[in-house]
Amino acid sequence: MDEVDRTRLEQFRQLRRSIRGSEAYLIVGIDVGKEKHTAFLGTANGKTVLKRLSFANNQEGFKKLLDQADGAKGKGGFQEIIYGLEPTANYHKPLADFLVQLGRQVFLVAAVAVKGNRKSLDGRWDKHDGKDAANIADLISQGKFLYYEYPDFRLRELRELLALKRRLKRQEHSLRVRIRNHLVAKYFPELDGHFGHSEREGLAIVRWCLDPSLLADYTFEEFRNLVTTGRRSLSQSRRLLTIWETAKDSIGCDVGAAAQFEAKVMVEGLGQVREAIAETDRQIQERASKFPEYEYLLSLPGFGPDVSSKVLGAIGDPFRFQNGRQVLKLAGWDLNAERSGKNSDRAQPVISKKGKADLRYALYQAALVASSRNYGIRLYFAKKLQGRQGEPGILTKMRVKLAAKLLIIAWTLMKKKEPFNPDYLTQEE
Repeated sequence: MDEVDRTRLEQFRQLRRSIRGSEAYLIVGIDVGKEKHTAFLGTANGKTVLKRLSFANNQEGFKKLLDQADGAKGKGGFQEIIYGLEPTANYHKPLADFLVQLGRQVFLVAAVAVKGNRKSLDGRWDKHDGKDAANIADLISQGKFLYYEYPDFRLRELRELLALKRRLKRQEHSLRVRIRNHLVAKYFPELDGHFGHSEREGLAIVRWCLDPSLLADYTFEEFRNLVTTGRRSLSQSRRLLTIWETAKDSIGCDVGAAAQFEAKVMVEGLGQVREAIAETDRQIQERASKFPEYEYLLSLPGFGPDVSSKVLGAIGDPFRFQNGRQVLKLAGWDLNAERSGKNSDRAQPVISKKGKADLRYALYQAALVASSRNYGIRLYFAKKLQGRQGEPGILTKMRVKLAAKLLIIAWTLMKKKEPFNPDYLTQEE
């Protein structure tokens, strides 16, 4: 963490403790839009300075906001100006980055807090831009705001690539599901049972032989040469023979030119998406390898390039977290329970799942691999399971706990810049 980021983080922590009721701050709540934004200027003790200010989402509009805020600061004798925004897609980022680069104090308010606080302004749920801006300013005045992280360019690039990979993986899953649940289920339902053995063969059949009646016109050798290349195993030949024989009596619907074209587009599109994922992976590894912390993460059992890059991108600067509980919140592994009424003493805490779902999934997979392949972690895992083997779902629960433990260890390694030491397993969080 450089000096500027350290100062911003310390200002954030101090401001949350001191802003309530203070007359030293001018609060600018901004309702973000695509083409224009709406701002409200007020104080922490409820005084309105400027009820509504609309400004365009461009350089001229940003200058208008600064001029109005600076003028109000001088006129009212305020010490600092605090800018608060609600994250809205990516529309808030140009404005927030612009303000941060000028050294202004910028903070975010959570969408769930904005929704819950809206009725508190006048007892109604009515929603409009001016009221939303005032709502955001009101949340800032209560100290209910979040730190706006503005990491260095390398980390921002890594996060953008990780987000791109998530979107590409969703596209890949969508295409796979559509091929099997639409094309295969409709035109060649007997093929679906063989997809689990070899998806490559199944996709080749969909691409070239979706119509079972046409497939039956091929000899087996012609069919096998069409959908496979290279050396064929005996089990593969038997599987293809079963498919070829099944096609003669298929119950699938008639296949027309439109269906054949759709099959071509879907299979080729899936191939292109997978190529894009592979190239994105290479770009991610190239950028992640430039961080010294990346090598330390790779030393953790179960942490391959994919998991390590996701943990690196999520944590970023390890020193922005004050304790392990904050790190667990990042992944949504903080415990929550509804403790109210007669049954409050028997409430069972569960993980909140409010954090990064993809990080939780990656770490669970790392825990699954580590608990089955690494000798030291296998012993640790067996010790934790001792005497509880009969409990329903205990394996999953223990792997979640192990995943959370690995996240804390990863955070520690990033802070200390040292490789994994098995002694970390026996240390308390």
